[in-house]
Amino acid sequence: QVQLVESGGGLVPAGESLRLSCAASGRTSSTYAMGWFRQAPGKERMFVASLSRSGSNTFYADSVKARFTISRDNAKNTVYLQMISLKPEDTAVYYCAADAYPDYNYAPATPNAFNYWGQGTQVTVSP
Repeated sequence: QVQLVESGGGLVPAGESLRLSCAASGRTSSTYAMGWFRQAPGKERMFVASLSRSGSNTFYADSVKARFTISRDNAKNTVYLQMISLKPEDTAVYYCAADAYPDYNYAPATPNAFNYWGQGTQVTVSP
């Protein structure tokens, strides 16, 4: 079991940056594949980025490539999502997810690949 707590969300103007954190307790985050998803009002939860259990592979949604970076600090049991050049369309609740995916080198990209979820953190980007 792992518990996930996101933080770092907020209100920023377009073009600015934010770094989201996902603190894992219970089993260490290095044991799990990690992912970030987001959900805007009235829309389904969408994939943003993921990191394989090995840490060697990442995967990004096309809409955030070259702007967002997922990373992990095993010593702090924390996963990060660094977001730069934010756009109003990035506005959403961002969720951290984890799963002990069998393939150590695979970075899952669908919500049903993850069994553990955080409560979400709001990111609002003003025009």
